[in-house]
Amino acid sequence: MDEVTSATSTTTGPGITEDLLRYLQQGRDGLIRALEGLDDYDVRRPLTPSGSNLIGLVKHVAGVELAYLGDAVGRPSGERLSWVEDGSIWESADMWATADESRDDIVALYRRAWAHCDAVVRELPLDAPATVDWWPEERRHTTLGSLLVRCVAEVSQHAGHADILRELIDGRGGRDQADMGDAAWWTSYVARIQAAADAHRPAVAGS
Repeated sequence: MDEVTSATSTTTGPGITEDLLRYLQQGRDGLIRALEGLDDYDVRRPLTPSGSNLIGLVKHVAGVELAYLGDAVGRPSGERLSWVEDGSIWESADMWATADESRDDIVALYRRAWAHCDAVVRELPLDAPATVDWWPEERRHTTLGSLLVRCVAEVSQHAGHADILRELIDGRGGRDQADMGDAAWWTSYVARIQAAADAHRPAVAGS
């Protein structure tokens, strides 16, 4: 409750900017934390029918932040993103790493991206004009503040995705998993959820 109150009580000035950057950084840290202790195969392999993978999430949000909090407000980073330059981003090339793309390079790119974007956000007011060239004409003109909120939402969403993907790989949950309980507690907890679901399991024909 205190964090929510802090984030909503200040509507102008550096207070809300720093709140938004803090939430953005929490999402960034969660994405990087999800890679820890995994080999290159596990961070790259698709874990859902739609191909979701851990390093792809990092690659994606690096480009998102550079585009919205850099290019769109007239502060390009100078980073060259091959998947943007060749247009393959529109075929979701930013959502996975090719065999030739280094995990370390993608993580380093993301760290440079957030350093650049944080500097831009602290330099400009939240009502600074922004233009998102790839949006429809009728809504492409916006503000830095609006794009910052969008980035907080997107990075947080993908950090949640990363927690789930990591759990699918080796069972490691989010940062508060150990605070909730030990392995026995989690086994009992999941069993209670399964029992509640079983009460609504469809009947098997002929049984």
